[in-house]
Amino acid sequence: MISLSTLPLLSAGIEHSAPALFWAIPFALILLQIALWPLLAPRFWIKNYPWVTLPLGAIVAVYYVFFRDGTSHMLHVGHEYLSFICLIGSLFVVSGGIHVGLPGGRFSPKQNVVLLAIGAVIANIFGTTGASMILIRPFIRGNAWRFSKFHIAFFIFIVSNCGGALTPIGDPPLFLGYLRGVPFFWVLEALWYKWMVGIAILLLMFYWIDRRHFRKETAEDQQAALAPNAVVFDGLQNLFFIFMILGAAFVTKPILVREAIMVAAAVGSYLTTPKKLHEQNNFNFHPIQEVGILFAAIFAAMVPALDWLSANAAALGINTTAGFYWLTGGLSAALDNAPTYLNFLSAAMGLFGLNVSNSAEVARFAVEHGDLLRTISISAVFFGALTYIGNGPNFMCKAIAEHEKVPTPSFIEYTGRYAIPLLGPVLIVTYFLVH
Repeated sequence: MISLSTLPLLSAGIEHSAPALFWAIPFALILLQIALWPLLAPRFWIKNYPWVTLPLGAIVAVYYVFFRDGTSHMLHVGHEYLSFICLIGSLFVVSGGIHVGLPGGRFSPKQNVVLLAIGAVIANIFGTTGASMILIRPFIRGNAWRFSKFHIAFFIFIVSNCGGALTPIGDPPLFLGYLRGVPFFWVLEALWYKWMVGIAILLLMFYWIDRRHFRKETAEDQQAALAPNAVVFDGLQNLFFIFMILGAAFVTKPILVREAIMVAAAVGSYLTTPKKLHEQNNFNFHPIQEVGILFAAIFAAMVPALDWLSANAAALGINTTAGFYWLTGGLSAALDNAPTYLNFLSAAMGLFGLNVSNSAEVARFAVEHGDLLRTISISAVFFGALTYIGNGPNFMCKAIAEHEKVPTPSFIEYTGRYAIPLLGPVLIVTYFLVH
């Protein structure tokens, strides 16, 4: 998920204690439904997911507004949701106007690795959201002839998450750190070798699995995929709108101007893109509709869990890099990596009497306690790939893959069968690298 504002921590604006952890139950129920309904009753879920998730978010919103005097707090959350959906939605629309033609129509394992490596690099320029939305369709198209669930999993690992660890633009948690005062190039200097090792391991792992999968195809199909495969780009005028959206991300005042620019870019792209390109991309608004509805419920329902975390982080006794790495990472996957990063950055700075709202003190923390900041930063980014809700682009890639009718892991399957066994070794290696 994405927060691009310089507003206070999610717990700000509530002067009394955080709610009882009991109020995290609606959030848990939403996650449980996302995980189970598509498996147990997929048709019911497709027709009714708004009606079984939005009321749970509404319960939390009503509780905060009428029983906790938290109107300003929920308005802040609403603004964060608006920023999130405007960014995700505008990039979805604009990328839908960029068509990558593959006359050969088939990718080999080496070509897949090249595409994923490119995605890992440009994620630091266009953000993980932008890179994912630009590349997910050609990646699916180039592998449609033999697409497997591990393809979408590795795409999310590499392009939608880990690739964006080199710049503040790359991933939402790092952007929040930059807005709070972390120097722009600190991220590159502190995380480049962790990024390189993590991406290298993932690419090698993917190549080994994809090559084995490729060898199961007929000799004729293998030969067709290994033939020279020219790539044709159409709709490149939409790159202007992508840069327009990315530039808007840095606009903080006046309120809602950033969102208005993003919406204007999406409208401009949609109106100026030939209908033929949208048809070639099989473009429609269903994926962004699903993401918008589900994350409206998630944004509201996760507030009590985040407030409880913010209020109790210090009491949890976290004061080592190991503690910060595993807890920041685990909660980034279960809740959301952007606010989790900010809450644990606040907790880490509090150990030394520093204030996360003071940009000079944040910059000082980056210099004097870089080990903790490195730990929090890399774990928030990398662990965001453990679940579909850990980072905004993850669920969007899932929705697009399902819309394209290619094999896509369920919520539980993605985490249990792919993320933990395949991404887990990278997270362990990264843990030792932060020491």
